[in-house]
Amino acid sequence: MKEFKELNLKPELLEAIRLMNFQSMTEVQERAIPIVLMHKDLVVRSKTGSGKTGAFLIPILQLTEPRGHPQALVITPTRELALQVSTVAQKLCHRSRIRTTVVYGGASINAQMYSLSRGTDIVIGTPGRILDLVDRGSLNLSRIRIFVLDEADLMLDMGFIEDIEQIMSLAPKDKQTLLFSATIPREIEQIARRHMKQDSARLVIGAEEEITVTTISHYYYMANGRTKFSALLAYIDRFKPKKCIIFTSTQRESEYVHRFLEGKGFSAIVMHGGLTQSRREASLQAFKTHANFLISTNLASRGLDIPDISDIINFDAPDDPKVYTHRVGRSARMGKDGRAFTLFGFDQKGLMEDTRIIANIKMNHIDLDINKFKDVELPFAERRREGDFRGRGGGGFRSGGRGRGGGRDFHRRSDSQGGDRDHRDSKRRGRFNYVGRGYGGRR
Repeated sequence: MKEFKELNLKPELLEAIRLMNFQSMTEVQERAIPIVLMHKDLVVRSKTGSGKTGAFLIPILQLTEPRGHPQALVITPTRELALQVSTVAQKLCHRSRIRTTVVYGGASINAQMYSLSRGTDIVIGTPGRILDLVDRGSLNLSRIRIFVLDEADLMLDMGFIEDIEQIMSLAPKDKQTLLFSATIPREIEQIARRHMKQDSARLVIGAEEEITVTTISHYYYMANGRTKFSALLAYIDRFKPKKCIIFTSTQRESEYVHRFLEGKGFSAIVMHGGLTQSRREASLQAFKTHANFLISTNLASRGLDIPDISDIINFDAPDDPKVYTHRVGRSARMGKDGRAFTLFGFDQKGLMEDTRIIANIKMNHIDLDINKFKDVELPFAERRREGDFRGRGGGGFRSGGRGRGGGRDFHRRSDSQGGDRDHRDSKRRGRFNYVGRGYGGRR
């Protein structure tokens, strides 16, 4: 791989890259950056963890001068991803006079309006909040020169396509459009054809069928009920993960597994859409700095770029095999090795096979010494009779028979996909709002 110093970049940008300990470019960076620097429109399909954020931020900063008005707009589907991209952008431009502003629902819109009023060159944000700020006259897109859609396939899954089309129509027609995604569904292809120039470029990094990084080893174990907790401890005891994300299907289960691990003396943090934005940010910071385990819903399956994550544990196997690829993609970042371990219920053999085929991976059964932990005691107030566990492997509790696992905090798209439901989004779509405290309910 080529090194960044081989690019004709600004000295202050090269110095910022050096301070971030970036030397060699990843494949997507090596191939995409020169195209972006040529001012060409670009569609990039590249697997999770391949370095897509740097592939668009570095050339944007090279092409941007400090002028005090928005010249580049980066749209992300979730708050967490917006914050992640913003953090990288701030590190890359801290030796220049280029200013960045991040905007998203769940935070003070007045503070974001004030930040924009002071002048900014690059805006990073979620669709609903961007449109809110445009409506209020605080964000002017008429001089946008570079337009980026990050995680475009997730935008589609979350129902943001109409918002994206509206935002794109507000920016100049001659803007440079960059679209980055782990997969390119037909609807995303149609957007590219409608809004990109005829000479736009397309990059597919890796084989078309390769959507999971090849440096991850995949393991599974069949378990239900209390045995899932025994298997979890047996895996931790055997591999001793240094930094690990444990995924559950619901907020309640995230809290439960968190209390369970804390009760066993592990350094564990919980994060899900039922927490306030400040609590979520604090949890993420604690995981980055000292905690060994982060227990989360799918909220953490995209947008987290923490280089030293060694293991991903799916305490609850995802119903959608495509979600599996995004979860495990939090490990093995930038070419490093990683492990993924999934607990499947005894009636989920079909799901396991679908996951193996769609993710195009070899999934190995692992023998765990669960007898060592077979009499594990579940914690205090959350202790349940073993019959209370669902037998299908989801691990959820019965609660009045309301669907899988029951309870109103189960299986809301807003939580599983990052919770970007600010006031505008929830009002427009009539969906649930996770802004502020608790679960919000309907607007």
